[in-house]
Amino acid sequence: METSKLPNEVPLTDIDPVELPDNAFTELAPGEEYRPLMHPAREYAEVTPYSVITGLILAVIFSAAAAYLGLKVGQVFEAAIPIAIIAVGLSGWLKKKDPMGQNVIIQSIGACSGVIVAGAIFTLPALYILQESHPEITVNFLEVFLSSLFGGMLGILFFIPFRKYFVKDMHGKYPFPEATATTQVLVSGQSSKSGEGGQAKLLVVAALIGGIYDYIVATFGWWTEVVTTTAYSWGQTLAAKTKFVFSCNTGAAVLGLGYIVGLKYAFVIFAGSIFVWWFIIPLLGAYGSADIAAMSASEIFSNYARMIGIGGIAMAGLIGVIKSRKIIGQAVGLASRELKGAQAQKTVRWQLDISMKHVVYFSALALLGVLLFFWFGVIHTFWQALVAWLVVTVIAFLFTTVAANAIAIVGSNPVSGMTLMTLIIASGVFVAIGVNGTSGIVASMILGGVVCTALSMAGGFVTDLKIGYWLGSTPKKQETWKFLGTLVSAATVGAVMLMLNKVYGFTGPDAMAAPQANAMAKVIEPMMMGGATPWTLYIVGAILALILNWLGIPALAFCLGMFLPLHLNVPMLVGGIVNHFVSHSSKDAEVCKARTDRGTLISSGLIAGGALFGVFAAITIFCGAKVPSNGNEFMPQILGLVAYAALIAYLYIASRKAKK
Repeated sequence: METSKLPNEVPLTDIDPVELPDNAFTELAPGEEYRPLMHPAREYAEVTPYSVITGLILAVIFSAAAAYLGLKVGQVFEAAIPIAIIAVGLSGWLKKKDPMGQNVIIQSIGACSGVIVAGAIFTLPALYILQESHPEITVNFLEVFLSSLFGGMLGILFFIPFRKYFVKDMHGKYPFPEATATTQVLVSGQSSKSGEGGQAKLLVVAALIGGIYDYIVATFGWWTEVVTTTAYSWGQTLAAKTKFVFSCNTGAAVLGLGYIVGLKYAFVIFAGSIFVWWFIIPLLGAYGSADIAAMSASEIFSNYARMIGIGGIAMAGLIGVIKSRKIIGQAVGLASRELKGAQAQKTVRWQLDISMKHVVYFSALALLGVLLFFWFGVIHTFWQALVAWLVVTVIAFLFTTVAANAIAIVGSNPVSGMTLMTLIIASGVFVAIGVNGTSGIVASMILGGVVCTALSMAGGFVTDLKIGYWLGSTPKKQETWKFLGTLVSAATVGAVMLMLNKVYGFTGPDAMAAPQANAMAKVIEPMMMGGATPWTLYIVGAILALILNWLGIPALAFCLGMFLPLHLNVPMLVGGIVNHFVSHSSKDAEVCKARTDRGTLISSGLIAGGALFGVFAAITIFCGAKVPSNGNEFMPQILGLVAYAALIAYLYIASRKAKK
């Protein structure tokens, strides 16, 4: 085996390092090479029965957990960090020799859970929501499963040509926040000095605290899940006269999400929320028509104010596509050269992708499967199915770079906004070709599910491949086994969604919130049923997004806050504030970093535990337990504030226990 062309020409006899090199997160000087932890010329145990089976088990568990949390609060936690910690803990407990390659595969397969879930739950529950007014709409497991499966496969295949650009060529130019954190977890398990066993224990403790906390609320209702000013007479009077309300979800999982997002983006999301709830809604209540004035603040939000946010999200996605046009051209050129066999030298294991010929071949098969699915399973008219297929293919490919770019920079994938734009385009096209009414609704939502899952997968996959790049895994193996993780996750999310619909439903007072799916439903129904489409509100939102982009404010985050309920955005800010105080709790920068990282680990535990126990709560209720109803009673509100304060104190105090 030749080593003269390997990075830094490191001899094979050298011992693999246990820490990332100094140039792991910085741009490389001309002629400088990056050498990963696993030697590019060596073969390592990566794909084994242990790594594949463990990855699939975690994919099932985290798919169920992420589906519950996403439908409940509209935020899907990224499973990469918790899964990486579990992988490291298991390999240590089982005394695996050189486990890093296997741990990367476990993480890569398991991480399919979050991305597949996001694609499905942001769109397909809209069909359940619209069933209330259109009973003829039906939803079955096969539709949910196939839309998630085909979307995930397209996301993998469409991103492979972009891998070298984002992962290798742009080394040090993108921060990759989630990939960085996950990589550090995996690296810590490689070092003999690692305290990862203690970290795994901390994660379990935090998960139990968050899980039991959320389980008590969901199953027994000992305290309220949402504290609100409308629980008191003065708050009700204020809301009636001015439409002013304040509310906050007291769940552990949402608090953990806010901590990981951080103060900057949590504040931008919160700013978008209060712009709607404390400015737009009171304004409409005071100066709108008599019908609007008679509505509650929540009704004004759902029927009017939220539409501005939807328009803003759609425009933010379009801005992202325009900004990524050069990246698309470069990636297509790179793929074309490889397809023609243009290679300067034999590719080493560390940079070996699935061959471009196979990518094209499998992409053709996947796209053929999508076309047949649309034709026989959704639309039933070939030429109309063909038009739908063209819309999916073009938009999914173009928006792949937007999703990957967002993950690489801020660790947040704007799939909901891009999917809203897809639905608006698709609906206009469908109406023009005669696909409307309830059949048009079903066709548009299934199409949106495929696109949304494809974009979600593309954004999540760039994280996996960047982790593999830093550590020295074989990209081809990650890419190949990602398909199996996608298959299992798609089946899991389909089953969990059907169960949650039977337990909670997606309409009514105790229904799952499913905020993104509700937004999709509000977009699609008037366009397909011949009703009045609120184009003015969409346009106002689009103009607002343009102004925000011009001012340098993250338009997508702001507009996302505009269409998520206030009680879900407030705890995001609370978590971000805790993060801020933890990260500034010492004059020693190393101590602050250690405390912040410990807080991230605890927050990951709160998220995973809260979501997993949420699934247990759903099963408990499904088996016959009565859904608790503590609404606006005085004592549950007070207890909710006390319990939430105790949870915040735990997160802050436990985070500060970290040392250098």
